Order: sequence, then C-alpha cells, then structure tokens
Amino acid sequence: MKPATDTSGFSTESGSTRAEKIRLFAQPAVVLVVVAAVLIWVFSSELKPNEQETLNASALLVNLGDHLLITVVVTALVVVIAVPLGIVLTRPGATVLAPFFLAIANIGQAAPALGVLVLFFLWTGWEGLWVISIPLAFYSLLPVLRNTMVGLQQVDPALIDAGRGIGMSASAVLRRIELPLAMPLILAGLRTSLVLAVGTATLAVFVDGGGFGVLIDTGYKLQLDRVMITGSVLAVALALLVDWVGAVAEQFLGPKGLNA
Repeated sequence: MKPATDTSGFSTESGSTRAEKIRLFAQPAVVLVVVAAVLIWVFSSELKPNEQETLNASALLVNLGDHLLITVVVTALVVVIAVPLGIVLTRPGATVLAPFFLAIANIGQAAPALGVLVLFFLWTGWEGLWVISIPLAFYSLLPVLRNTMVGLQQVDPALIDAGRGIGMSASAVLRRIELPLAMPLILAGLRTSLVLAVGTATLAVFVDGGGFGVLIDTGYKLQLDRVMITGSVLAVALALLVDWVGAVAEQFLGPKGLNA
C-alpha cells in the first residue's frame, strides 16, 4: 500500500497538469468567442460615417498587421539582446558586470513606457515602427535578461563538470547542457516580455506607428464608444492570444524530461 503522501502528491500533480491543459484549450476559445461577439455587434450595428472609416475589415486588418509587426520586432530585439547578454553575464569573469546591466534593465521597466517613448521620439525625431519598437524593447528587456541569467545559474555544476569531463568544450556544454536546462525559464521570461510588448504597443498611435491604439485614440477623441470598445477588446484579445502562444511554447519547447 502506497503512503498517503505519495497518493496526495500524485493527485496534486495530476490536477495541476489537467488544469493547465484545460486552460490551454479554454483560453483561445474564450478569446475568439469574445472577439467574434464584439465584431458581430459592431458590423450588425448602424454605423455613423466616421465610425465606418475605422470599423471596416480592411482598416482592422491594417491595425492588426501594424500591432503584430511591432510585437514581432520588439520580440526579436529582446531575444537578440537579452539572451546573449544573459549568457555573457553568467560566464566567469563577467559576473561582476551583472548588477550594472540588471540595473539598466530595471530602469527600463520601472520608467513609464509612454515617458520612454516620448523621450526617444524627441531625441531622434523619428516616427513609425522603429521609434516605438526600440523603446518597447528596452521596456520589455528585463524578464528575458533576468530569467536567462537565473536559468543558467541554477544548472547543477555537477552536470557542467560531467560534460567537461567527457571532453565537451565550453561552448558545447553551454549549447547542449546549460541552455536546454535553462530554456523553461527563458521561455517564461519571453512570454512576459511578449505580453508587455503587445499591451504597450497601443502607444504607437502617438508616434504614427499604427496598431489598435489608433482605434482607442480615435474613439476617445471623437466620443465614438463602438470604436473605442472595439480597439480595446482587440488589443486585450491579442495580448491573451500571445500569452497563450507563450504557454504552448513553454509546454512543447522545453526539455521533454522537465515537462513530464
């Protein structure tokens, strides 16, 4: 007969796994239902002429494309900067620099996103994609940088020694042992950064960057409730779908033994 603690532990683990699987299926379904309901409500209503200019299929697709492009560019910048930097800062001899770079990343996230965006706009005079993407990448950098460092630092030194003992080079140990074991934390940080990027991408409207912020801003300025509600719902829905994609990535891209 198994101890009660074993049975209890199994039940807890099984229940947690089942709840996560239900969430993975339920979250996108609920989001799609809500989006469909809002779009049906909008397109079945008698729209005013100024509402028709923004609440039509082509305009919504343009806004969606702009929002997704900003998110993809921000994510690419964050990954290209934060993951290599996190690796370097965990190597012997460079750890002394870690507090300095973490402090900079902390400033980026602690500062209001709109303030960082406006300051960058005033400094460069740019408009469009890059003037929103670079500040948002700075704003979203911390979770990936911190999680990369923590993930690499928590790898058992005995595993690293074992790899070196069988003749692996330092780069091979990093590639085949350290990074795979750190991947769950790196993906969790990237998921957080993605959600931050999608949410703050609505600020792109202030620098002619497009996105769903155009609907929110237009609806607010012209007192068009349908336009403002549509933009808000679509921005929230996109953030939730991106969060879901991140959760799926955590489930299927991490080391198989850790996901069991």
